Amino acid sequence: MKSVFLTIFVFTSSLFSAQENATQTAQQFQYELNRSFADKEKSPLMEEDYKTFTHLEFFPVTNEFIIKAKFIRTRKEKSFKMKTTTERLPVYKKYGELHFTFEGKEYKLNVYQNLDLIKKDGYEDYLFLPFSDTTNGNETYIGGRYIDCRIQKELEWTIDFNKAYNPYCAYHYKYSCPIVPMENDLPIAIIAGVKKFHD
Repeated sequence: MKSVFLTIFVFTSSLFSAQENATQTAQQFQYELNRSFADKEKSPLMEEDYKTFTHLEFFPVTNEFIIKAKFIRTRKEKSFKMKTTTERLPVYKKYGELHFTFEGKEYKLNVYQNLDLIKKDGYEDYLFLPFSDTTNGNETYIGGRYIDCRIQKELEWTIDFNKAYNPYCAYHYKYSCPIVPMENDLPIAIIAGVKKFHD
């Protein structure tokens, strides 16, 4: 009986520790994003916005939107030119699919590889996860949001929506940003990550 209780205790402790670590990671991501926006050399803000900038607005970090998803690698995908907010057409390839359950319903998101970016040092395993949801145009940017991912070795991947951020074109018209593909439009509210910049 003692061994059963010990096993449950170890499992519960490990789960709590993992959740706590994920929360800290999301908070660190948001801190670094704010610091980047406050740095004039890195900030995408327009001059008038930069002068009054203090911080970005985020939804509270929550474990509810740190989601486990079944990863399915898709093979023999053809490269394609992803539409952007300008005439620029970067070349991407669908890398795989993330299937997950939220509030009892099944959803899917595609993850993509930028074929130019993965040639650069440090970005060989980089994946792009753009998505839109029902908060767009209300609490969040109308054009959807992005999550940066890395290739995960397990069959079950983690999607941390607390790390969702706005494309740079949400802050300045000069930027060219990929438009979220229609297949990554979620019919649910992702109440996590960064909020829209202007009301």
